[in-house]
Amino acid sequence: MNKHEYESFKPFVSANVVLPELTITSIVSGIILAVIFGAVNAYLGLKVGMTISASIPAAVVSMSITRYLMKRDSILENNMVQTIGSAGESLAAGAIFTIPAMFLWARGVDVRLPSMGFIILVNIFGGLLGVLFMIPLRKALIVKEHGYLPYPEGSACAEVLLAGEEGGDKAKATFAGMGLGAIYKILTDGFKLFPSRLEYVFPKPFPATIGGDFLPAILGVGFIIGRRTAGFMLAGSILGWVIFIPMIVAFGGDLVVFPANASIASLDNMGIWNYYIRYIGAGAVAFGGLLALIKSIPLIYGTIVETIRGYNEMVYHYSMIRTDRDLPLSTVILGILFIGFLLTVTPVIKLGLIGSIIVIVFGYFFATVSSRIVGLIGSSSNPISGMTMATLLVTGMIYKRVGPVNPSVIISVFTIGSIICIIIAMAGDTSQDLKTGFLVGATPYKQQVGEMIGVISTGIVLGSILLLLDSAWGFGTPELPAPQATLIKLVVEGVMEGQLPWILIFIGIGVGLMVEVLQLPILPIAIGLYLPIHLSTIIFAGGIIRGLLEKEWFDFDDYERKLKIDSGVLFASGMIAGEGVIGIIFALFAVLNISIAVGINLGWIGTIIIFATLVYVMLRWSVFKNVEE
Repeated sequence: MNKHEYESFKPFVSANVVLPELTITSIVSGIILAVIFGAVNAYLGLKVGMTISASIPAAVVSMSITRYLMKRDSILENNMVQTIGSAGESLAAGAIFTIPAMFLWARGVDVRLPSMGFIILVNIFGGLLGVLFMIPLRKALIVKEHGYLPYPEGSACAEVLLAGEEGGDKAKATFAGMGLGAIYKILTDGFKLFPSRLEYVFPKPFPATIGGDFLPAILGVGFIIGRRTAGFMLAGSILGWVIFIPMIVAFGGDLVVFPANASIASLDNMGIWNYYIRYIGAGAVAFGGLLALIKSIPLIYGTIVETIRGYNEMVYHYSMIRTDRDLPLSTVILGILFIGFLLTVTPVIKLGLIGSIIVIVFGYFFATVSSRIVGLIGSSSNPISGMTMATLLVTGMIYKRVGPVNPSVIISVFTIGSIICIIIAMAGDTSQDLKTGFLVGATPYKQQVGEMIGVISTGIVLGSILLLLDSAWGFGTPELPAPQATLIKLVVEGVMEGQLPWILIFIGIGVGLMVEVLQLPILPIAIGLYLPIHLSTIIFAGGIIRGLLEKEWFDFDDYERKLKIDSGVLFASGMIAGEGVIGIIFALFAVLNISIAVGINLGWIGTIIIFATLVYVMLRWSVFKNVEE
């Protein structure tokens, strides 16, 4: 199908057929999934610096709830549950990039931490703007570009919903993974039967570090992103922990080099990573994100031209055809203006007119970019960090020219970056969901209302979750490294206060430039350099398991291979969800000073044996499942 054949496309449910869609069942079920997946993604993103797309697991779980538990048989109702549910994980993905950065900065300068009301309003305003900005683009990108922009996650969700008879088996994989992930997390971080982190530091003169965080969520992330991407991440970690750290130790000696306030010889490997390697990684990540944004300029230009050419047809026409009916343009514009007004006058936000204009202008621009990029290459390749950093750089320079820099100005810069980051994430998710709806025959305006319901419900709960996690362990600690938020903090401090070790940042940029010259993907390598090696090794282990399926080592035909990979992805997503839910519960335990440790520690042998069992079960659910049948 080429990009001009959208007129002949027929959805699964015809426009003249009316099925239950935005019902009490779908709303309640969707809100529950939105809150759960939002909480899980918040925990995962703060733990490993990566989030997952919950659209496919949400589609599977929604089908299980509506079709098999409640005995309801409407594919459009299933789709609505998935639409509302996936909004939660996208909102969390945007929020954890930036809001924890404000906590990290505020503690460093001893100013008041963000309040619950502030977090909730930033989440809701950013999420609603992301949905509203996407609505006028639906016909340009989803409809008219059908056959050209695949929207991978959205199309995959449609396949899951259309293959309803397979939903039982798919749901088993997801729920089995959730159960296993939860049990494992309870054993290691609850009962403390064995440590979840193992490491070995080679003695001097070559103090390299190897180790791993042996957790199901990290293994699941590796399976989802695949062997190639996981391998690039491990390569970045090897560069940092096996090459850079020993080099710094060898030549540093008794030198005290900013930003550390102690000699290099007195620092352990984690200290060297904290003071030096993560700044190098930050430079590489910033370079990779901005380069990805620059490479997207042709896509940006094409989208804007397409939108302008068909503006009257796409936006002003209110179709009477059910499958072609968006929220009216007047509602969209009034909604955007009203939120802009609230951003200007709400005392908790304190953006003022300049900040609100920046949010509206940059937000719409980057929502357009995000929608186009995820349509072409998927949500996982969306350069959210690059667009957010570009926003922070420009916003910081604008505010510095307007007046003197003070804490309230810096808070405004953080706030603008947070809202726009959430807009970018939500625009991408809304695009994928509307693509699913286009394929199955959903009513667009009902989906758009569903997205807003998911945003509001998750936005309210996510404030409590972020405060809970910070109270339990603190952002920026080994339990919650918050790598993306730490990077955002460094960017803002560098622009507004000049507090950056620029030589390390430029070394990172040099690493990114070298990787680009080699025509390798910058961001996975840069993220691996930025993160502790303990994460990358286990992520790579998960990628290896998926690699077994993708290679020709097993005599599977293409259809069977796809089914096994899909089953493995759902099982991996379940493990992430299971560990994430238990992680949130343990955060509550930590705040309440509740311990369930049993006083028995099996040591590293227990870690290896139980983690090997986890890997074996994952292999059974992916590589070896149904091979004998």
